[in-house]
Amino acid sequence: MAALTTWRIGGPADFYAEPETPEQLAACYEFAAERDIPVLGLGGASNMLVHDDGFRGLVVRYMDREETRTITGTQLELRIGARTLLARLARQIARDGWSGLEWAEGIPGTLGGAIVGNAGAFGGEMASVVTEVEVFDPPRCEVHTYANDECQFAYRSSRFKTGGAAAGYVLGATLRLRKEAAESILARMDAIRVRRKSNSPTGLSCGSVFKNPPGDFAGRIVETLGLKGTSIGGAEISSVHGNYIVNRERATAKDVCALIDLVRSRARDELGLELELEVRLVGFGDA
Repeated sequence: MAALTTWRIGGPADFYAEPETPEQLAACYEFAAERDIPVLGLGGASNMLVHDDGFRGLVVRYMDREETRTITGTQLELRIGARTLLARLARQIARDGWSGLEWAEGIPGTLGGAIVGNAGAFGGEMASVVTEVEVFDPPRCEVHTYANDECQFAYRSSRFKTGGAAAGYVLGATLRLRKEAAESILARMDAIRVRRKSNSPTGLSCGSVFKNPPGDFAGRIVETLGLKGTSIGGAEISSVHGNYIVNRERATAKDVCALIDLVRSRARDELGLELELEVRLVGFGDA
């Protein structure tokens, strides 16, 4: 699994598949049901920490990248596959003069994962552009379409995240974007890129480890605790941004978890704060 995650951490999975159609995905779930093993849906694995012992089940990465565009006046309805890389999509549509995803400049991962976690930055988020989400329902082996208000989008969350595997597998979505001069959109994206680069560390990471508490920033809290630059094993809390844990030298999931536990316990004991994880834990007894 290490080769599939942006952290480059994690032991092996028992099985792995890359279906390209709902029918192939259904066959994967049937395979897992016959063996009574769990299924882990994988996107870009940019916010995932996999246990050093790996995952006892079937890992599925749906490979649909197809897109269909429908233009009505100054609006674009874009149907796009879950495997599409979010940052690449944001740049592509910006060059074509469509606004709504510029906040996604530089965000790693896929569209599917971004929908599950309601990814966002700089005042924007997936919930603001998604109109419909297509989801594979494993128990019935059927495809369902959810309108935006049925997706239960919340801060870094959705029904597809809180519901776990039972909530289904995101196949794709329809986004609504608005017409604007490409030069203006790209200028905003360039400004976002500069801001992101100035406070984003280099090296292997998953991006933000903790959710921002209401009215505050997890990175600021870690800095207040004096934990920036702290290392355990091959993992390090970045000295550039306190909400990043970087794989500096063959870090293990155990190393990362030790740093997570350190931050959470210090925040609880010294500040009375319960920091929630933004990163997803896989193979830790809960898929």
